[in-house]
Amino acid sequence: MTKVKIVTDSTVDLNEDIIKQYDITIVPLTLSIDGESFIDRVEISPKEFMKKMSAAKELPKSSQPSAGSFKEVYDELGKDGSSILSIHMTGNMSGTVRSAQSAAGLTDSEVTVVDSRFISKALSFQVVEAAKMAQEGRGIQEILTRVEAVKEGSHLFVVVDTLENLVKGGRIGKGRAMIGSLLNIKPIASLANGEYTPVSKARSHTQVVKYLVNQFTSDVKGKTIQAVGIVHADGLNLAESLKEKIIEKSGFQHVTIEDTTPIISTHTGKGAIGFMYHAE
Repeated sequence: MTKVKIVTDSTVDLNEDIIKQYDITIVPLTLSIDGESFIDRVEISPKEFMKKMSAAKELPKSSQPSAGSFKEVYDELGKDGSSILSIHMTGNMSGTVRSAQSAAGLTDSEVTVVDSRFISKALSFQVVEAAKMAQEGRGIQEILTRVEAVKEGSHLFVVVDTLENLVKGGRIGKGRAMIGSLLNIKPIASLANGEYTPVSKARSHTQVVKYLVNQFTSDVKGKTIQAVGIVHADGLNLAESLKEKIIEKSGFQHVTIEDTTPIISTHTGKGAIGFMYHAE
């Protein structure tokens, strides 16, 4: 049976140990801050990015990897006859998946490209499951079926602590932001169907935690929790409060907290968290 190799992009929010353990190849995006470019997670870490973003005059920008970058990776990984499964962040937030699809048509290697419809830890749920199955010698069709099931059972919420970056990015107007800031409103959005979708508003971290715990409890009722991940952009206190309540409510102990990808923190600004879980 043909070996399957797994590729993803740098928005995946996975630690190096997991990447090495499951032999996952990461193709990085590029970040631009005040005219200076950095290769995501190669030339700049999420923590370093947060410092630079705080001092930046303009909102940082991100660029997807080129089709040429993907083709190089696919050519190298497929030269031993392996097939490649390339799973990427939602196409509604970046052209990364389209670059991968273009490269798949240019390489001689056998490549299947999947739009995860997610980002961050929710993307990692699909990537790690695929990589585990690939190591077990499973075929590409079996892996794809399983990845689809993981996608269907996953949820992602983003909580914004300040409205500044949403204004800079053109997602909300200045007038609404001013009112929101006066009322100390913290928008909560989901990534339903791969799109940033506002779902609620809270006026305190306590209300944020309550909303997310209630949503989580409802979504996982009668199911087995497979994974829970929280990421943050200098929002560790809120992340820890949420983790504590999730463990208390569900008894699920393996809740991870990590620094989020700069792709999320650019849109959300300082103090934001992402809350993701997978249950079936």
